[in-house]
Amino acid sequence: MVICVTNRKLCSSSFTDTVRRACQKADMIILREKDLPENEYLVLAQQIMKICHEEGRLFCVNKYSAAAKELGADALQLSFVDFCTFAGNGEKFCKTGVSVHSIEEAVKAESLGADFLIAGHIFATDCKKGVSPRGIGFLSEITEKVNVPVYGIGGINEENKSLVYESGGSGICIMSGFMRTESN
Repeated sequence: MVICVTNRKLCSSSFTDTVRRACQKADMIILREKDLPENEYLVLAQQIMKICHEEGRLFCVNKYSAAAKELGADALQLSFVDFCTFAGNGEKFCKTGVSVHSIEEAVKAESLGADFLIAGHIFATDCKKGVSPRGIGFLSEITEKVNVPVYGIGGINEENKSLVYESGGSGICIMSGFMRTESN
């Protein structure tokens, strides 16, 4: 599975056009846009979910569980800390993914009911400038310890994506590669 993680601030053209182009290669779009307050996020999410469904792609809300529920999103992506709180409330209404940064977090997230994990960051990336990547070994260790799909994130491109799959990853998450793409 290929997942596009959005960041409208990286786009040099229309954000909605960029998302529509991303749908040509991505199986799911995670609307990240974590700088937006929930009411503004919800308005944008309605537009992006419509595009995803027109293009036959899955739509995932990041961070805002109430928005995901209201929209009837295909999935919800949460930080590990937010997921621990969310899982504790016992309300599950769609597939739920969790961002993990350690093997312990991965195991705990799975035990609390995560449907998929996003592990990172795997390779050096401008999004985490100056922070050492965790590497392919990290991804491999997680995939050996859990039974849910694990998607690698961070610095993944055409040259290194096969390493994610070879390490047991179920797919890849890409932000810059989709958001910085110029229109044709």
